[in-house]
Amino acid sequence: LSVVARSNLEVVKKNSAVLSCPHKIATTYDYIICAHKAISPGLDPNDFRSVANMDTTFVVLQNGVGNEEPFRSAFPYCSIVSCVIWVGATQDSPGVIRHTASEHTDIGLYPNPRLDATVEETRLEGFAAMLRAGGTPYTISDDIQVKRWEKVVWNVAWNPLTTLTMQDTQQWLSSSKESVSVTKRLMREVIGVARRSGVALEYGLVDILMERIQGMPGIESSMQVDAREGRRLEVDVILGTPMRKAREYGMDVPTLATVYALIVAVDMRIKQALGGLG
Repeated sequence: LSVVARSNLEVVKKNSAVLSCPHKIATTYDYIICAHKAISPGLDPNDFRSVANMDTTFVVLQNGVGNEEPFRSAFPYCSIVSCVIWVGATQDSPGVIRHTASEHTDIGLYPNPRLDATVEETRLEGFAAMLRAGGTPYTISDDIQVKRWEKVVWNVAWNPLTTLTMQDTQQWLSSSKESVSVTKRLMREVIGVARRSGVALEYGLVDILMERIQGMPGIESSMQVDAREGRRLEVDVILGTPMRKAREYGMDVPTLATVYALIVAVDMRIKQALGGLG
């Protein structure tokens, strides 16, 4: 710990600095913004019980689907704003972030039937106002789950496939005659799960996303980087939720099931290397 002192420099040099901090924060917040990786989504809400009340709005800024459900279960009378972020960034060194590509955020309500719709809309607009003040480009979506599942169709392909092969997206796609077809099958299976869940995705999204990735340089996914650095993987909300829903509906998703099983094994190896922590 380094201390910068001016007028009290001599006292600090002689007696050192004494810092007194409360053991717990004795206040609650209007908005709690969750931008951490959803490694253990079912456990996350427990961290916020001391700083949330019935007027708190949770803002879920994470990849994946099903992220909101643990918060709704733990805080049934709170509003939830769900967000989908498309941004390219990389951490060149600890604490040094380089923004590499465009930025856009889709935001929308995860509706709470216990609350008045006007109250929910006011809270959504309150968060939108903060984004505007910060110059963050965003769009308010009437059905944010469509946007969430669209992003998951993207993530469910590139995150695990780059992680399992330790290749970037272009290396993977050019690695064999089968790589493109495997990727498309994986995307289509997840779209099928979304449609069965009542989310209006079209199968044409596969071609749109493939065209997008083929027009980009090779990308190392965040999951690939996490695996290489020995960090736990964001498995549950990206692959786990679609897999569980497919089982629930009795759907045959062989590509998703295979990729899911392999990624779970990789994550388990990392967890064991961390001593069962993570």
